[in-house]
Amino acid sequence: MRKLIAIILVFIGTTLNAQDIKHLSLEDAVLGYYKGLYPEQKSLQWMDGTDDYIVIENNEVYVNYQLERKPAIFTLEELQKSFPEMKRIPYSFSWITSEEVTFIYKNAFIQYNYVNNAISNEIKYPVNGENTEFNKEANAVAYTIDNNLYVAVSNEPKITVTIDEDKNIVSGQAIARSEMGIRKGTFWSPKGNYLAFYQKDESNVTEYPLVDITQTPALINNIKYPMNGMASEIAKVGIFSMKSQSLIYLDIDTSDEHYLTNLSWSPDEKYIFLAEVNRDQNQMWFNMYDANTGRKIKTLFEEKNDKWVEPEHAAVFLPGNNSEFLWMSERDGFMNIYKYDINSSKESQLTYFDWVIKSIVGFDEGGKNVIILGTGNDGRETKAYKINLKNAKTKLLTNEPGSHSVQISWDGKYILDSYSSMEEPRVVKRKSTKSGKEVTIYTSKNPIEDYQLGTTDFITLKSKDGTNLYGRIIKPANFDENKKYPVLVYVYGGPHAQMVTNSWLGGSNLWMQWMAAEKNYVVFTLDNRGSAYRGFAFESVIHRQVGEAEMEDQLTGVNYLKSLPYIDENRLAIHGWSYGGFMTNSLMLRYPGVFTTAVAGGPVTDWKYYEIMYGERYMDRWQDNEEGFEKSKVHNYVKNLDGKLLEITGSVDPVVVPQHSMSLLQEFVKNKIQVDFFSYPMHPHNVRGVDRVHLMKKVLNYIIINNQ
Repeated sequence: MRKLIAIILVFIGTTLNAQDIKHLSLEDAVLGYYKGLYPEQKSLQWMDGTDDYIVIENNEVYVNYQLERKPAIFTLEELQKSFPEMKRIPYSFSWITSEEVTFIYKNAFIQYNYVNNAISNEIKYPVNGENTEFNKEANAVAYTIDNNLYVAVSNEPKITVTIDEDKNIVSGQAIARSEMGIRKGTFWSPKGNYLAFYQKDESNVTEYPLVDITQTPALINNIKYPMNGMASEIAKVGIFSMKSQSLIYLDIDTSDEHYLTNLSWSPDEKYIFLAEVNRDQNQMWFNMYDANTGRKIKTLFEEKNDKWVEPEHAAVFLPGNNSEFLWMSERDGFMNIYKYDINSSKESQLTYFDWVIKSIVGFDEGGKNVIILGTGNDGRETKAYKINLKNAKTKLLTNEPGSHSVQISWDGKYILDSYSSMEEPRVVKRKSTKSGKEVTIYTSKNPIEDYQLGTTDFITLKSKDGTNLYGRIIKPANFDENKKYPVLVYVYGGPHAQMVTNSWLGGSNLWMQWMAAEKNYVVFTLDNRGSAYRGFAFESVIHRQVGEAEMEDQLTGVNYLKSLPYIDENRLAIHGWSYGGFMTNSLMLRYPGVFTTAVAGGPVTDWKYYEIMYGERYMDRWQDNEEGFEKSKVHNYVKNLDGKLLEITGSVDPVVVPQHSMSLLQEFVKNKIQVDFFSYPMHPHNVRGVDRVHLMKKVLNYIIINNQ
């Protein structure tokens, strides 16, 4: 009787536990960030002039959160006394001190004294102003309207910097399609006396028609799209004096369509530095210009490479030094740091790592050490190090496994270290850059611990040339090694991207976890050669032959899957977007029979249709590499289709323009081959917002139905 009662109690307990388990819906998985299903990440920021930091929580701002038990320094309710329509505290501030905070509210930069609960300054700019950049030294805001650049100060909201009526002349915006480290178009000088800016002349750039169906009748929206091998934009750099309100341009002849990248100022505002790259992108000149006259002073150094050079980081001057600076380059095979002096031609290499430095964060107290982020010996991780500027002695600041991001205090004494790993949802610590002493600020809870999930594991495979390839495999919930499971391979595969990281869930998306937990799929991803953060040789193997090494490595992953006893090798599907769409089509059509089902989203189908700045770096101009372009052209393989294939594109995609998908469909029709297609009206290169739920249902239902 006791045994029977025990069995009943165990059964009841098991039933109750099963009832407690939550199940992800696909909608929740896709919108997980908004549904609170990703680890909490509070907004943290250092206060200027102090060793204090702030945290925003529940519309209240705290100093030294969790380290000191003090009331909030200000709250939403207090801000609403000055801004009645404000619904929440801004997620981050442009600037904060022990008395004042600067933030954007409507079309103004507000300087608010939270000690006195009063607005101390307000810099308004027009409602249609874009690309805003505030400078605390100048107490001014740079912004653009259409193709021109303006500056606003507290008593004058519209100081004109450029006044070009020709819409082909665009000032104050990112140029070169935001390649080569370019993320913006304005650059305030260190003391705020000058505003440098990029300008591009797109007169020779071809127009590409996108159709706006929201109008009756539909309207043509012509965008400037510099396709491979065609005419490119002409770049310039302007310098605007805040004192004299005069404008000059650097004396540079860019009629050869070479690139102006990685603009930086000297600390004394005397000079501007540019990494100038030829259109072929195999040579770079680091040039120094007089900021007052615009004249070129000299070339400090050059870089050449048979494949490509790609400067991505501006010069970083040493603290309190107007002549010595650090430069990041992968000329020795990995991204390392070099030291230069503008008064000398001498070059010295500071670091000799055989792993990738990702960025320079800043300097410690006294400026004796530089703080950097890099992969360390595991390309799946990101860690912080301090490196002595004289002897290159290196110390790891973040010992915990995982992916770290750090902010450094104004005086370099501390870093705020925020990290996650496969095991840790999110941990934030304050650490001393000198002693390494640390305190934990907060630890995020696992927001999906009550949900049914699969198991996520890392794997390491070998490419045919012996290179380590990092992968991630997600197994179904209630996994049974005696069963056979279908597989979804999710692929990207292109440059500047890494899918497999030692971060929360291994870098996977929640919809992948849904596919494993709720649909009993194995979901697999492999970072092939050509992907990011593994060094130049690993990344540049794709030169002039995109797709070849990448597909070889992905098939290595497929062979690994087939070797597993629980994989149903007759039920393999593949999906990817953008470069991943190119990879999906290429693998499906060039290796027929491997996959039953494929969904290619926003796919490049012919590299001739892709933009100059990215495409010519990796493939050269099509006129100079006809063999490489023809081999990678997806259209050439449509007759090989064996299985179900769905093509998806955004109808107004300005990145991978619709011509890619349309021309591929035309080839399928010409060859009398049935294929599936779906267009997302008025969506650009990706489908975001609530419509993304529709997209993922379309993708995953297609795979589930057809991968039988």
